[in-house]
Amino acid sequence: MNCLFVHQNFPGQYRYLAAAMVARGDHVMAIGGPTSQALEGVELHRYNAMPAAGVPPCHGWVADLQTKALRAEAVAAQIESLKAKGLGVDLVIGHPGWGELLVIKDVLPGVPVLHQVEFIYQLEGADVGFDQEISQTTWQSQARLRLRRAPQLLALEDLDWGLAPTEWQASTAPSFYRKRISVIHEGIDTEQVSPRQGAEIRLQSAGLTLRPGDEVVSFVARNLEPYRGIHSFLRMLPLLQKLRPQARVVIVGGEGVSYGAPPPVGTSWKQLLLQELGGRIDHSRVHFVGRVPHAVLHELFRVCTCHVYLTYPFVLSWSLLEAMACGAVVIGSATAPVQEVIVSGRNGLLVDFFDGQAMAETIASVLAHPESLGSISSAARQTILDRYDLATVCLPQQLALVDALAAGRHPHGAMA
Repeated sequence: MNCLFVHQNFPGQYRYLAAAMVARGDHVMAIGGPTSQALEGVELHRYNAMPAAGVPPCHGWVADLQTKALRAEAVAAQIESLKAKGLGVDLVIGHPGWGELLVIKDVLPGVPVLHQVEFIYQLEGADVGFDQEISQTTWQSQARLRLRRAPQLLALEDLDWGLAPTEWQASTAPSFYRKRISVIHEGIDTEQVSPRQGAEIRLQSAGLTLRPGDEVVSFVARNLEPYRGIHSFLRMLPLLQKLRPQARVVIVGGEGVSYGAPPPVGTSWKQLLLQELGGRIDHSRVHFVGRVPHAVLHELFRVCTCHVYLTYPFVLSWSLLEAMACGAVVIGSATAPVQEVIVSGRNGLLVDFFDGQAMAETIASVLAHPESLGSISSAARQTILDRYDLATVCLPQQLALVDALAAGRHPHGAMA
């Protein structure tokens, strides 16, 4: 099969799938933006979406659409160049969220396209309006959001098939399209991401080594921002430290913004919240470690007594599933994406996203009685093995899906 991946930050979600297709002998190509990374066996072509004359002015509401149109034009030009050299494509796999696939049906007519359905912007009932403290909705903000949905809806109109990592994320697509969406997660490599004896975490700046049995609470996000609940988490720390004065909290993540509203210029959400908390927390027992290598993250999951994962109703983070794969006892927010994975009391514990007292008391209970939670730890890992394992569940389903599409067959496993 000749397969073309299109993703502005290749390989993105396709690292495992692209590698598996190369390994079985498919000819795999990719078109990506300037930050795309090479993958062994994949013919990578990078595009530059910046026009030579600069970006022309436009109405503020459609600036996002213009950016996506520029990417679509750059990808189309790259494909035209490759076609002139004899490019043959049996299947296109890509993420439409950045606009790169907007005109794919015009430059590659008749070629089936598999779209990544990561999240379709919702005017209500999901992330927007969930946290009124951080972001107030106005008719102007709703208008901008409505127009940001336009490229996503155009992509849905053109898709041959969609691929979503979770049922909830697939459900953000309008009901008319759901019959053409398969739900298959990217997959967790449970051979590597697993419980292991002898785990430890060294906090060099604090001169500490943490091991299983220590009172350790972990919190992880790409960036420490409200979408991933950093405000709710930090604000409950004074109570948690009162209840468990020996507990150590390890917080992983950068200080930028991946999603949602930025903090005031010149600060970060972390800085803003620490200023708010002032002297109400013992800073010597709260360890901000920034971003860490993946292997260190997994070691933290093996060491922690419990891991806290909070999110708006939004895209589910890999960190939740990886923590569960390591056997961590997860305390998650009772929001729809998390509730798809965790049944409270069975394979994790759930608390209200905004209820700091309940969060602190639940964490304190776990720290006080960790020996009573072995069944939750085992069930957490079993959930990942049964539903999200890369080798036995997700990758075989992904390969079957791409083979069916490339052969013109109707895929199985779409949403009802």
